[in-house]
Amino acid sequence: MSPTLYLAEQLIACRSVTPEDGGCQRIIRERLAPLRFEFHEIVSGPADFRVTNLWALRRGSDPGAPMLAFAGHTDVVPTGPLEQWRSDPFVPTHREGRLYGRGAADMKTSLAAMVVAVERFVVQHAGHRGGIAFLLTSDEEGPANDGTVKLVEWLRAQGIRLDACIVGEPTSVDKLGDMIKNGRRGSLSGRLTVRGVQGHIAYPHLARNPIHLAAPALAELAAIEWDRGNTYFPPTSFQVSNIHGGTGATNVIPGELVIDFNFRFCTESTPESLRARVHAVLDRHGLAYDLAWTLGGQPFLTPVGTLSEAVVGAIHAVTGLSTELSTTGGTSDGRFIAAICPQVIELGPVNASIHKIDEWVEVASIEPLAEIYRGVLERFVA
Repeated sequence: MSPTLYLAEQLIACRSVTPEDGGCQRIIRERLAPLRFEFHEIVSGPADFRVTNLWALRRGSDPGAPMLAFAGHTDVVPTGPLEQWRSDPFVPTHREGRLYGRGAADMKTSLAAMVVAVERFVVQHAGHRGGIAFLLTSDEEGPANDGTVKLVEWLRAQGIRLDACIVGEPTSVDKLGDMIKNGRRGSLSGRLTVRGVQGHIAYPHLARNPIHLAAPALAELAAIEWDRGNTYFPPTSFQVSNIHGGTGATNVIPGELVIDFNFRFCTESTPESLRARVHAVLDRHGLAYDLAWTLGGQPFLTPVGTLSEAVVGAIHAVTGLSTELSTTGGTSDGRFIAAICPQVIELGPVNASIHKIDEWVEVASIEPLAEIYRGVLERFVA
């Protein structure tokens, strides 16, 4: 068994559904301790939702040389119905060249590959110039209020600024390394409550139907071109996710309508501009409404530079592929790290099975992933 596969299996066997770490960070810490890493643990969150965060740092021989951090999460999403899994999700299992288990793709294999890559690199470059760090959390798949954001706050308070960061999110599409993320769109959600007047459906003149009132405004919002995107990002999108109105009775006009919607926005728009444009539409239609906003994350972008060149070069050296830089997909903890790090790249295994029943990763891709991470270290901190 390869060292990376062995460590991946150890981590998958840890039952670490958010916010539980399940012992993953202890295993990783034990592997890094002989390499003279310094550790700082931050436990955060309420008593019924305790989150474990770990910062680990190995200093380079040159204080002026760049620091590269590996970031990731040890928590996983819930398994779903156990009876639908072909094998226990927390018992690493091999079938037809794949390693199965919750977190196999998202993202315990990445964490194992990062650790092994660092071990191999340090053996070859004990006096490496740049620093190497790890940012680990057990609150990425959950609300993310007490995870990486807390580590970033602590690092900022310590005056620590990273030069580059690789997040181990599963970014590959068909083959390992065929796509990496050099940015992500922002996420802005709204809950719109439109107020009407409840009444009997046979006497509409005595009521005000909030569904009828909101429909024209909603149609206008859905038709707006918010921006045209840019070289790196697709256009900002507006999507309605939930609509609820009515009492359940067929003869009652509802008194209010609740609509949930979300923007995935690029760097051509801002939360402020999107909020202002939505309110302008609602006000123009004369609606009586309340609107609560939630900013899930700002967009971030890493233009082509030293980190992307190192990652692209390492991928080509190991796989022969010419990787694609992309900003598609959902949010990640990269949005928090970008606040203290000018270059953030996401790179990990194929993402076809993430969050699914029988999550898996190709066994043949596990060692190459470790070698890609090691290659980035060679190019960036040696």
